[in-house]
Amino acid sequence: MDNDFARSMWRAIEPLHAITYFSPDAIAAHKALGLRGFWMGYFATRAAPIGAVGPGVVEATFYNFHPAMVRRALPDAWGYATRESVLAGRSAAAAAVLRKLIPEVEAVAAGALPGLRAAIASAPNTGRPLFAANRDLPAPADPIEELWQAVTSLREHRGDGHVACLLSEGVDGCEAHLLFSAASGVPLALWESVRGWTETDWAAARSRLHDRGLLDGDTLTAAGRALHEHIEARTYALAMTAYRDIDTAAATLDVLTPAAVLVARSGDVPYPNPMGADPA
Repeated sequence: MDNDFARSMWRAIEPLHAITYFSPDAIAAHKALGLRGFWMGYFATRAAPIGAVGPGVVEATFYNFHPAMVRRALPDAWGYATRESVLAGRSAAAAAVLRKLIPEVEAVAAGALPGLRAAIASAPNTGRPLFAANRDLPAPADPIEELWQAVTSLREHRGDGHVACLLSEGVDGCEAHLLFSAASGVPLALWESVRGWTETDWAAARSRLHDRGLLDGDTLTAAGRALHEHIEARTYALAMTAYRDIDTAAATLDVLTPAAVLVARSGDVPYPNPMGADPA
């Protein structure tokens, strides 16, 4: 297997994970825990594996949100819901959505979990805080909850590596959106309303990329395209460390992909979205 396998695996696991952010049922379940509004639910549920942490930890690990946006949700979230209730609630809600959207989800779990467990056990955790925190959660007794937790752990493994690549290349969270928008053709408006950066922030980030010779207007230069391709290649080379030694990795992907397509086509996860992956 080459590094393209890691990209294909991400395209399969990302929709299965993403229901926790986009499915109306999951969002309603997070609000029922006492979390006030969508973004408090997002930051609390994603951060809960690390602990009842403050905004600084989330700004560092999530990487691409304006600090003020994070600080509107944390640490206040932990006054409305405990870490334990958030962890239990996010897992139960995700499993309920998967059962609703994937008729054969029990068979998917049975077929995919052995390979996912092996990948999680094989994946290095050094420098990967969100992966390590999710990996160390106790395995749920419910196989569908475990399926969601497993794909979430591997999704965060890839994400932690991506953040490391951006950081090593001197690309901050705001700049990363500009580069991706220019490379993919997805309108920047998709991120402008959901990452908290101001018009001044976007303009300053664009100016920094211009000064580095990476953007010309809103178009990637040759240097910008080369940098984007390098970051993508390194991201998937790092993600591949979870799968390279797993004999059943290809079979696991074969099981997960049809399930991911069902989720992607259900309408619960909109496309395009700020996370990018579409399995179809």
